[in-house]
Amino acid sequence: MKFIIPGTLPNLNDYTEANRKNRYAAAAMKNQCEHLIILCIKSQLRNKQANTPVMVRFNWIEPNRARDKDNIAFAKKFIFDAMVKSKLIPGDGWKHVEGFEDRFSVDKKNPRIEVEILEAEA
Repeated sequence: MKFIIPGTLPNLNDYTEANRKNRYAAAAMKNQCEHLIILCIKSQLRNKQANTPVMVRFNWIEPNRARDKDNIAFAKKFIFDAMVKSKLIPGDGWKHVEGFEDRFSVDKKNPRIEVEILEAEA
């Protein structure tokens, strides 16, 4: 199962800066990101549900190499929370997520995040 989020999501530095500006800015950023991700999940996967536990592969396709990989991958928090809220997975704890993998590449014309949900091997 796979869905794609167009563009990029805020990284850890963006989230930290929003948190410092005012106490509601970071929460608003997270809610906005989750809303976008839920729309992507619902439009592309049409209310499918994954059998858990799952392994999740994140393909972070950036427009350039300006952002550090560890800061980019922070956005997986938003993605996991959106997957739970959209009922794609029942939870994002140890019981439901076996693990995850991050891959990184560059596409100047089409930055995106490809999220692959794979059934974990027994």
